[in-house]
Amino acid sequence: MGAKSASFVSGEHDVHDVHDVHVVSETDGASADQVLTSLGYKPELVRSRSTFQVAFMSFVLASVPYGLATTMYFPLVCGGPVDIIWGWVGVSLIIICVAASLGEITSVYPTAGGVYFQSFMLAPASYRRLAAWITGWLYAVGNITITLSVNFATALFLVGCVNIFQTADGQDVLEGSAYQVFLIFLGITFLCNLVCSLCNKWLPILDTFAIFWTFVGVIALLITVLVIAKNGRHSGNYVFTHFEVNSGWTPGWSFFVGLLHAAYATSSTGMIISMCEEVRAPATQVPKAMVLTIIFNLAAGLLTMIPLVFVLPDIQELILLAQPVPAIVKSAVGHEGGSFALLIPVLVLGVICGIGCTTATSRCIYAFSRDGAIPGSHLWKTVHPKLDVPFNAMMLSMVIQIALGLIYFGSSAAFNAFSGVGVIALTAAYSAPIFVSMIEGRKTVATGSFYLGKLGWFCNIVAVAWTALVIPLFSMPTTVPVIDPGLANYAPVVFVGFTVISLAWYLAWGRKNYVGPPT
Repeated sequence: MGAKSASFVSGEHDVHDVHDVHVVSETDGASADQVLTSLGYKPELVRSRSTFQVAFMSFVLASVPYGLATTMYFPLVCGGPVDIIWGWVGVSLIIICVAASLGEITSVYPTAGGVYFQSFMLAPASYRRLAAWITGWLYAVGNITITLSVNFATALFLVGCVNIFQTADGQDVLEGSAYQVFLIFLGITFLCNLVCSLCNKWLPILDTFAIFWTFVGVIALLITVLVIAKNGRHSGNYVFTHFEVNSGWTPGWSFFVGLLHAAYATSSTGMIISMCEEVRAPATQVPKAMVLTIIFNLAAGLLTMIPLVFVLPDIQELILLAQPVPAIVKSAVGHEGGSFALLIPVLVLGVICGIGCTTATSRCIYAFSRDGAIPGSHLWKTVHPKLDVPFNAMMLSMVIQIALGLIYFGSSAAFNAFSGVGVIALTAAYSAPIFVSMIEGRKTVATGSFYLGKLGWFCNIVAVAWTALVIPLFSMPTTVPVIDPGLANYAPVVFVGFTVISLAWYLAWGRKNYVGPPT
């Protein structure tokens, strides 16, 4: 972390010191390192990712077929086919605006600090430290909880897949008790951290493999369920227009609550920014990758969901299950072994997604720590000399995830809390630099290589409006009335808990010592 003058700490320096941006043309890793150095940071990570590899990792972070499969319960109970199909289309179009807005800013400030660094650089001197602190904590919390939710969802989905097989008397072969789910979650978490720490230089190859693995898996799944369709197929009218509310909410609000399905699958949009310091030309590659990946994911999501809705069994039976997709596939295929085989690609994609999220989260914590914003920052800001990864930051994230995973022993709806707070925190963090950029009249983004002109204003407004909806929306319980406390949505509790920690650390240390990123 660079040294700061006393005038900077007090916020009495000229605002133009931060906003005078010199755009450097990036053609390779060396010029990208020059940009990073000009922003006040020493290049420490290896730039090994090309444009396609960035796009592939961005796809892996979303892993749309997996994300949509593991959260199918939400739209099923809140609106049925309409919520599944049109909710996905609507949210994807909104997220394109979010990605485009972040792309504009990232083309000016391509660092691993992501939205945290961007909020500081764009905000006026009077409140830039506080803006960066709040954004950084939202971004870190979002990264940690979304990674936790991915690994936890994979554990729950694995239980659902195993229980495609039944005992002779029709019972599940795996009870799926709290301790069983937690142990599976631990195994997946350890595996993801092991791969991320020891196999960093091979991760781009894994991301590339995931693209082809997903394509083959989705094609095999959709063709098989549509061709066999043991219990018949619904009409196109049912698939695209049937609306069925079982949540207890009024129909209109219920539809919006069900959007957690789509919001969760697209919540990783800005996480790829944390990889900027390992990309050869981040100012151009990362913005393009974010936007193009959302468009590709929109198509991949429709290819995954539409065939499943065509063969959807009775919704009243599906909403009794934590993971409905294995039951949908089994109903369509009619064979236990065949159904399980078709779901293996989704399971593998879930693990690869967990690896990608673990990687991005470790970079986020590393970047935030090198500016002293996390307790014990001197430990988390180091890069392992042999592994070339921020290993300590990765371990911190893993320990926090495991600690939060213990909530599952007290609430069977813990996954709702993990996914909900992840979406809320990341969405709010994404909107922070966008909102600040709007306040300053978008003058800084006009200097970037991804400037969208008037279209950028439209994208910015949509992104900020989406955030205003998401925060209260995903704090709500999925179903009402909430009779069993174990089924309550604990996302607000987790969110408030992290907020209290953040404010307490700011009052105890940050208010006098935190000066923000170097300038």
